[in-house]
Amino acid sequence: MDLQEIYNDSLNAIKVISGPLHETPLDFSSTYSRITGAKVYLKLENLQKTGSFKVRGAYYKIWSLKDNEKKGVVAASAGNHAQGVAFAASKQGIPSIIVMPETAPISKVEATKNYGAEVVLHGRVYDDALSKALEIAEEKGYTFIHPFDDPKIIAGQGTILLEAAKQLGGKPDTVIVPIGGGGLASGIIAVARSLWGNSVRVIGVEPSYAAKFTESIKKGHPVTVPARPGIMDGLVVKKPGNITFNIISRHIDGIVTVDDKEVSQAIYLLLERNKTLAEGAGAAPLAALLSGKISVRENEKVLLVVSGGNIDPSRLVRVINYQLGRRHRIIRLEGLIPDEPGSLNTVLEIFAKARLNIIDIRHDRVSPVLEPGWAKIEVFAETPSEEAVRKVLEKLSGEGFPFRILKF
Repeated sequence: MDLQEIYNDSLNAIKVISGPLHETPLDFSSTYSRITGAKVYLKLENLQKTGSFKVRGAYYKIWSLKDNEKKGVVAASAGNHAQGVAFAASKQGIPSIIVMPETAPISKVEATKNYGAEVVLHGRVYDDALSKALEIAEEKGYTFIHPFDDPKIIAGQGTILLEAAKQLGGKPDTVIVPIGGGGLASGIIAVARSLWGNSVRVIGVEPSYAAKFTESIKKGHPVTVPARPGIMDGLVVKKPGNITFNIISRHIDGIVTVDDKEVSQAIYLLLERNKTLAEGAGAAPLAALLSGKISVRENEKVLLVVSGGNIDPSRLVRVINYQLGRRHRIIRLEGLIPDEPGSLNTVLEIFAKARLNIIDIRHDRVSPVLEPGWAKIEVFAETPSEEAVRKVLEKLSGEGFPFRILKF
């Protein structure tokens, strides 16, 4: 696929989508710039219509359809492409059917329905949903809207870099982009190479448990890899597309993989430091940067594409609690106290003076494993700092109450 053709199409796409879609903010992060030494910018596609960049390509593709292709559209998606197609089709007065994996977050399923689509749940990952969507398209005579392996989709996604360059007032030095099927990375590459040649690095990030481009590039052709559901659900694709593999394998500067622990930390940091809600796929570029897997120079302009913010609330709660636990902002303590009046009160006073806020407490006086005269206490508490926890443990030990931190 010719990159110049895609770039020219991106110039047309940005005219088509301006108005119905947002020009998303570009946010300079002093926090990540200080950590890395680079100048780090966040392209906040989580604030796009439908909460993801996917609506760019979907809107432009559907706009580009011929009249005889507008009977209806079908798509397969883990969530964001689904919402993008549903929104774009609804805005242009075309019915849509979306096939989603059974593992798709409920929030994304409900949002897709709310945008006017009929939703069919099928399979465990995107590739399973894809085969079903193709069946439905053939049965009903609808047009299939591919989530990534389509020149119009790729051109629509490339508008992100056109916007960011305008907002930056020039070119970035490095763009870090998540890779699922590769449509976003391909669009970014087409714009970057057409405008600035090889002077801009484009680095892709994919899940360690669905590293289809990493493996395909090693083999020299698209291959199917084992994949499992994970926090980066939007990037869980088993096999690259033919168009996206052709572009990425020839023109990308590097691909790194990240795991769910690294990404959960990035989600937490974006929320706490930037007040930005990102889903797993959207946080993957930051995870790759902070993990040190991508080297950057002093004052280098680094653009991170925060591709979406459609994280399921129940998953977000688990991510936050996990990160609070890792930072000892929430702890579980277990210890023994004499089974006599006043002992528990002494423990609680020590907690209160250290400003530990108790969430839950369990007081066991009757377990057969306890020695006579002793009770076991398990405390679940919010803490102001790791130093406060250390002082509490020292104080409890000094009072004759041996306590220890329990793992979650």
